[in-house]
Amino acid sequence: MEDYKVIDNYLMIRLPNEIDHHKSVDISTKADRYIMTKKVGNVVFDFERTTFMDSSGIGIILGRYKKIACFGGKVYAINADSRIRRILLLSGMQNIVEIISN
Repeated sequence: MEDYKVIDNYLMIRLPNEIDHHKSVDISTKADRYIMTKKVGNVVFDFERTTFMDSSGIGIILGRYKKIACFGGKVYAINADSRIRRILLLSGMQNIVEIISN
């Protein structure tokens, strides 16, 4: 599966094994390009491969949320293991992101 794929009105982003500051810039840039050129309304972050994420991962999610929320779009997090889920919950992401359990 490709790391970025548009399905209907959803941008599916398959995140890497580790999300840190260096990778977050690239992920954000590519995601923004898809959001703007493909006119997607929703973003789905797939954490299936992700085992490490620092605060820059939260920044990726928050930034994409800000880009699409003004158009009524939603952000989803899927396949988050217990560590990633805990980071999302401790940072308050459940208030802006729908965290879908496996």
